[in-house]
Amino acid sequence: MKPILILGLLLGARQEADVLLKNALIVDGTGAPAFQGDVAIRGGAIAGVGAWAGGAAKTIDATGLVVAPGFIDLHSHSDAPIVAAETRDNYNFTSQGCTTIVTGNCGGGTVDVGPMFDSLEKNGAGTNVIHLLPHGSIRSKVFGSVRRPPTDVELAKMKALVEKGMREGAWGMSTGLIYVPGTYAETDEITALAKVVHGFGGLYASHIRSEAKDLLESIREAIRIGEGSGCPVHVSHLKCSTKEAWGQMEAACGLIEAARARGQNVSADQYPYTASSTSLAAYTVPSWALEGGGLVKRLDDPADGPRIRAAIRENFEKRDGPDKIMVASFAKNADYNGKTLKAIAGEGDPVDTVVEILKAGGAQAIGFSMREEDMLLAMRKDWVATASDGSARRPGAHPHPRNFGTFPRKIGLYALEKKALTLEAAVRSSSGLPAEILGLKDRGVVKAGMKADLAVFDPERFIDRATFEKPNQYATGIRWVFVNGEAVIADGKKTDALPGKPLRLASTK
Repeated sequence: MKPILILGLLLGARQEADVLLKNALIVDGTGAPAFQGDVAIRGGAIAGVGAWAGGAAKTIDATGLVVAPGFIDLHSHSDAPIVAAETRDNYNFTSQGCTTIVTGNCGGGTVDVGPMFDSLEKNGAGTNVIHLLPHGSIRSKVFGSVRRPPTDVELAKMKALVEKGMREGAWGMSTGLIYVPGTYAETDEITALAKVVHGFGGLYASHIRSEAKDLLESIREAIRIGEGSGCPVHVSHLKCSTKEAWGQMEAACGLIEAARARGQNVSADQYPYTASSTSLAAYTVPSWALEGGGLVKRLDDPADGPRIRAAIRENFEKRDGPDKIMVASFAKNADYNGKTLKAIAGEGDPVDTVVEILKAGGAQAIGFSMREEDMLLAMRKDWVATASDGSARRPGAHPHPRNFGTFPRKIGLYALEKKALTLEAAVRSSSGLPAEILGLKDRGVVKAGMKADLAVFDPERFIDRATFEKPNQYATGIRWVFVNGEAVIADGKKTDALPGKPLRLASTK
């Protein structure tokens, strides 16, 4: 595709810019063809795009580089790390070109939005932060990890917490319907809370009830919650997980597209990997065994123990064997990190290995349970955004490589190298589309008047280096990243700047 040269003077072109990115290939985040031009930054905003005739305090020769909107990670688990001193710079994501993250996903995370946002305002961060209210954490706060519907009084308390969080600037609500206690919630409970969210103009995002055998019904449930509440619906990390769901992606997308054709606002995101990551318990243990936090006691119970062990063995079969589950982070024995359950067990029983780890406090794990053809089918949909499902972190343990490579993998590997989609489509899925999904009006597109959240990368070098064998490796190719007009990466090197802000729903829509 040949760049289209844009000529002429644009808004503010005769004024001084703080920073001028000169002679770049601009991929503006809308999906439109890339074009050659300049991008001027002034006062934290984009002052002009095209041919800039004015001066600049600093001019950067961007010849051979791509200027794109800063990437928006719709699915982050950085609630605690983004306010912690050692990780608030979020460098493992700014080094991928990210400038905004969405926290509070999968129904877990911070309920008290005000204090979190106050900390961000005071101390800053490497990226902007949008927060979703986590349904599971709200449920736990009101009546614990109990497998029953809320009473009327409890539901009223949950609604009050949702209303409080939305008033403090939350963007919507998330659920994690495979996790305790979210898995114990019925559709009516979630719909009632989502109605409160809708009253503030928020969205409903869900780690749906099943990404395996019951994938289609789980998507139908999410759509029903949107219909019943009025909220836009967003399906988190859309996937066909385990053999039971392989080949169902076309039907799953068909359900979402049918809802969209009826006029309902439904979208999804995905990470460009065929392996997922969550707790070992979530992969192997039935939800009834986790009620009330009593798993360890149940493992030794004469009746429950054998039932749990049988369920673990059954889940091995569904996931194609214990060699398809890798331990990512086990605090009690770091030698297990990066090894599969089968490898750890050796000649022993992998079920015993799981029980040992669960009794010692549990572990994070990686599950190799998807097919690339299903992933690629979803990747090419114009309503499927890119998102990491990772978190702000320093290298350590053996995490999923998505923490270090999601966005350059999507753009560098799948767009530029494999040609699975165009560069323009891959950038839009990482910027303009997430902004559309959120209803974020002032970011996500390279256009005059928008906030100056920008990613500047070398398309010849922009690629992920993190692998499942060596996951703690930063991506290459990022040259500059601007957050609210301030460089957090300058000429390929991390700065000490923390210009990220909390983005509150009411003040940005």
